[in-house]
Order: sequence, then C-alpha cells, then structure tokens
Amino acid sequence: MRASPHPVSRKSLWLSQAMRASYQEEISPLRRRADHLRSEIELKDNTVIVVLGASGDLAKKKTFPALFGLFRNKFLPNGLQIVGYARTKMDHEEFIKRVKSNIKTPSKDMEEELEKFTKVCSYVSGQYDKDDGFKELEKHLEELEKGQDKTNRVFYMALPPSVFIPVSEHVKKNNYPKNGIARIIVEKPFGKDLESSRELQAAMSPNWKEEEIFRIDHYLGKEMVKNLLVLRFANSFMHANWSKHYIDNVQITFKEPFGTEGRGGYFDEFGIRYFRALTALTLADLLQILTLLTMDRPLSFSAEDIRDEKVRVLKAIPPIKPENVIIGQYGKSLDGSKPGYKEDDTVPKDSRCPTFASMVLFCNNERWEGVPFIMKAGKGASSGC
Repeated sequence: MRASPHPVSRKSLWLSQAMRASYQEEISPLRRRADHLRSEIELKDNTVIVVLGASGDLAKKKTFPALFGLFRNKFLPNGLQIVGYARTKMDHEEFIKRVKSNIKTPSKDMEEELEKFTKVCSYVSGQYDKDDGFKELEKHLEELEKGQDKTNRVFYMALPPSVFIPVSEHVKKNNYPKNGIARIIVEKPFGKDLESSRELQAAMSPNWKEEEIFRIDHYLGKEMVKNLLVLRFANSFMHANWSKHYIDNVQITFKEPFGTEGRGGYFDEFGIRYFRALTALTLADLLQILTLLTMDRPLSFSAEDIRDEKVRVLKAIPPIKPENVIIGQYGKSLDGSKPGYKEDDTVPKDSRCPTFASMVLFCNNERWEGVPFIMKAGKGASSGC
C-alpha cells in the first residue's frame, strides 16, 4: 500500500516557498545597496592597514584574528600590508608572537595560511602624542609602498578614547596618503557620554571628512546580531508576531566569565563596558541590539533610514527609574582561585565602579507598550546571572 502525502506537508512546502520568495523580495534592496557601496569604496590593491594600538588587548583578541580570517578567505586587497603601531617596544619576532597568540589553527592548511599572513605584518614603535613616532611610521609606510603610483591607507584605532584626538591629528599630519584613499576606523567607545562624543566629533571634523571616518562596534559584527534584520523583516511569520501581543518580555544579556585581568585602570575610568556608573549605565552594545529588535521596518535598508528607525525607538524609551536598576561589583570566586575586582592591582582600592548592571526599561510605542526589556551586563559573571 502506498501512503498518500499528508496535507500538512503540502502546506509546509507552500509556506516554505512563500517565505523564500518573501525573503528574496525583502533582502534584495539591502543587497543592491551593499553592492553599490562596495563598488564606491572597495580597495582592491595598493593598500596598507595600520593598526594603532597593536600591542593592546583589543588588537590581540579581536583585530588580528579578524584580519587573519579576511586574509584566509581572500577578502583583503591584493598585495596588502599590515603595520602595527603602539608605544610598546618590541622586535619583529615578539610582535608576530602576539599576532599569533589568539589565532586558532586546527589544521595544517590554516597553519600555512597563518605563516603567509605573518609575512605581511610588521611593527613600528612610537608615542601617541609626539610626531617622532609617526614620522618613523611614515618612513616605514613609504618603504612598503615604494614603486606604487597610488597608495591607500586604512588606519584602525584600537585605542582608548583618551588618545583618539591626538592620534587622529598626528596621523593626518604625518601619514595621510598623498595620492590615494584614506580611511580612519574608530573603535568604540566614541566618547563616554554625549558631551565627550560631540567633543571628539568636533576635534576630528577639521582633519577628516565624514566619509573617511568609520565608527564601529565589533560586538555588532557578530553573526547573530547581523542576522536580526533578516530574521525580522524577511520572515513573514516572525514579523507578523513580533509585538506586545505575542511577546511577554525581552531579555538581552552580555556577560564575561573573566574579570579585568590587569586592565582594571582602563575599565575603572569608563565603567561597565566603558560607561560611567549612574550617568550612562545602559550599555551601548545592548541598546544597539534593543533598537534592532524593536524598530519598525525602515523605508529602505540604507544606513540613514535604519538609523532614523533606531532613533524613533530611543525617543520612545522614558527615563529609567532608579528602582529598576541593580548594580554591583564581582568579588572573589567561591574557591578563591579568581580575585575580586578590587584585588586587581590596577584598580583603586576605594573604587565604586560597577562591574555588573541589570535594568528594566520600556518602549512606549504602539508595538511594544507594556513589554519589559531586561538588560544585563557584567564582567566576572557566573552562568546564572
């Protein structure tokens, strides 16, 4: 006996085809926009990437592994050179050791690719507030670019915000390409509050055109975060049910199981995830995710239209009440193997900087009114927080 197809199977097939068609229709403007931008700014050859702050934690854990991933997948320009610049004095071998330290190579092929990658890496040591180091950097760049008619330079600032302004000024003065494209990438935080953000913008504007400045947050580059727009707007079923009528509450959590690990001084200055305690406790990372989760469909997928929808969400969020906020510091682990926050030698013993924050906020618009958004972030956090 031959079984006949179950009606649900046909319905599921139809739904799958409809969702796929909807996906293609919704996502095509985003792809066209991306293709247009790519054709305008793509650097295909004669390019040097200068990693400013190359000896730091961010460069070691994020920047160099990301660059290696792009290199391995052949997404970087032909003949690319990568130059590290930082205050730390070290020779080439020590620099390459740092570059490799957080890059995993589970196969022989990847090991060989990593060796090729390190051959395009070099290092120059210098101060952030003096011309001498940047002049040495310029000599090194000119040596690498010898024989090229056009030279493109990308300056990636993996630096604390306190040196953004002097570094951008010295780079413009000493290292701006004479014939080619320049890009300066500013890693978050772009200031620690609205006032310092505007000050930073005003300081960079005379030296750099707006189209030359890229402000980025590496956290938003995570695959899950990047897929939120597709999940919401290219999925008809999900989009129709994405509201207060079907969602009871939303929880967004960012936690790190490790502590400051010697970077307490930097952390203490900018508070949890670079924001001071009570003045700006809400995290920039989580607010960005919140806006992606809650915003209405933009008119187009251009950066400006997406930003406008995000701003509408932020305007609908009333001031956070103190009774809806919990802050704290992590202490020594129960087994005593990991020190508490104040036991870090770089942290002031009287520090009141929070390392954990939890808050509840609301979005008073038609789609989300009454739904609590619970946001948590912390260092040295256990799995149960």
